[in-house]
Order: sequence, then structure tokens, then C-alpha cells
Amino acid sequence: MAFEIRAEPSGHVFQAAADENLLDAALRQGVTLPYGCRDGACGSCRGKVLSGQIDHGRAPHHTLSDADRRSGLALFCCARARSDLVIESRELRSARELPVKTLPARVQKLTLAAPDVMIMELKLPPSERLQYFAGQYIEILLQDGRRRAFSLANAPHADGSLQLHIRRTPGGQFTEHLFTAMKERDMLRFSGPYGSFYLREESEKPMLLIAGGTGFGPIKAIVEQAIAEKSARTMDIYWGGRQRADLYLLPVAERWALEEAHIRFVPVLSDLPQGSLEQLQWHGRRGLVHAAAMEDFPDLSGHQVYVCGSPAMVAASRRDFIEQCALPENEFLADSFEFANDATASPGSSIIAG
Repeated sequence: MAFEIRAEPSGHVFQAAADENLLDAALRQGVTLPYGCRDGACGSCRGKVLSGQIDHGRAPHHTLSDADRRSGLALFCCARARSDLVIESRELRSARELPVKTLPARVQKLTLAAPDVMIMELKLPPSERLQYFAGQYIEILLQDGRRRAFSLANAPHADGSLQLHIRRTPGGQFTEHLFTAMKERDMLRFSGPYGSFYLREESEKPMLLIAGGTGFGPIKAIVEQAIAEKSARTMDIYWGGRQRADLYLLPVAERWALEEAHIRFVPVLSDLPQGSLEQLQWHGRRGLVHAAAMEDFPDLSGHQVYVCGSPAMVAASRRDFIEQCALPENEFLADSFEFANDATASPGSSIIAG
């Protein structure tokens, strides 16, 4: 059984199953209620039930007293609907409203997805959660005071662990340690979330998403969030790499296109060795990934575009989409992955992957 929940003062409506808490239901459907720990300890998700019946669940009394409950207050990370509801809660509408935290994390899992790409999963302490928008990034804090920034590759509603896609950078202090010495259960510290590259949920325009290499990580988070929200917006996803190994999660993107009627996926390779077996076996698109998108979409005047990858790819995409494909400048959303090593750290870059 599902109940209808209307959030005031925004008027947003979402559905909640009888066995899921109101916060999870809201986040899954793109209604961004505030939260902190997601287990009732911090009180960040406190709001008011204006009408309807709820079960307060495991809400602790030191956070939600009996008097609070009688006055209609609830912890939405614990409360479950027992009827249709009208609730009162503020909603987060931009990245500026999200609190930046500094947190410890345990390395939960390391997966070598390609010879030079590691997928790292971080587990937060039981009492902590990180609220972020799909597409944003965190900064890992190194012992010498430097920072290394990586985009979050999982959707915000699935924040039980944080997933990062990290390419090995020759000479990179952090990535060399990651690929040669880091082990599961190691501890590290990070701060975040940061960045203005995130899913604009208020738009109804069709989406063109362009990823280069590990730029697929934040694009993956954006797509997974849109799918979870049951968004009807058309999504055309182009993922480019030099060789086949650079498309390290190709089955994931192919599955989106198979299972979702409004999603189309196009892989593109740019540097297949001439006469190689890989070249003979590759039947997909070739060349620059943004050029492949331009061939298919010569007119982008009605689109919203998300681009994530190297600085050169982002710059070329911005120039060509706006000048040649009539894309409105304010509909070009991008994050540029700049690589830092010990000699050339760039703390001002939006993404530092060294």
C-alpha cells in the first residue's frame, strides 16, 4: 500500500510505501528534505505533520519528546505513513543550502574496474550521512594538508556508502597510494559536498549528457537519480574513451538504455590502434565524443546539456555546442577534471583527481 504525501509550503507531492520512512520516500522522488544522520539522532529532518496519521518508528525520545509528538512534530527519517499526509518542512533547492561537513570514512570496497581506474566505496560512521546533489564532489584530506577532489558516482538517495571513480595519475600522491598500498578497512577523512554541477530537477528539457573517461562517475549519479525519481525527461548519454577499457562500466550504461524507454546510450572511442583486434571488433562510434553528439543533435536550442571530463573536452563542448548548435549558454552545465600530481597541485580547480 502506498500513501500520498504533500509537502508544504512547496506543494510537492510524493508517494510513500507503508514500510519506508518519509525521508527515504521523498529523496527517492526528488523532494530534497534536509537530513543529517538518517537514524534520528541529530534532529535535522524534524518537521510537522499537518494532517494524517504516522508511526514514529524508532525516533528517540531525547530528539523527539512526547510533547513534540503531541504537537505534531516528527523525525521524517524515522516516521512512516499510516494514511495520506500533509507535512510541513523546508526543502533544499540549491547546493548553497547544503551543509559542508568534514567526516571520517572507512574504505569499504576497492574494485579495479580498468587497469588505471579504481572504484572506491566509502562507508561513513553509523551516526553520519552526507546530503548532496547528484553530480557534486568531495575533497579527500591528505596528511600533508593537501586535498584531492573526486565526484560522487552514486545517487544521493543511495547514500549508505559513497562511490568514487578514480583514475591513476602518474606521480599523483593519493592515486599512487590508492593503487599500490591502500587496503579495504583503511580510514581517511574528507569534506564536502562541493560544486555547482548537479541535476537541475526543475527543468523539463531533454537532457544531453556527455562523459569522458571517469567523468562517467557524476553522470552516472545524475542518471541514477533521474531514474529513481521516475523522470520522464529524455536522456541521451554519450560516453567517450580512447580505447574499450576506458568504458569501464559499459554494461551499466547499456542496461539503462535497455530498461528505460526514454534513455539512449552511445559509446564512442577515439584512439583505437590501427589494424588491432580491438579496432576490428569495435562496431560503435569513433572520434571525439562531443563531435558524435553534434552529428546527432545539430540543434540543441531546446536541450539542457551536462558535460564532465577533461578540460579540453569541456572547453570544446562548450564552444561548439553554443556556437554551432544554438545551445543557450545557461543550459550548459559542466565539470572539468583537472589532474594534479605532487609538483602541480591545483587547489582552485573544480575537480582535482591526482
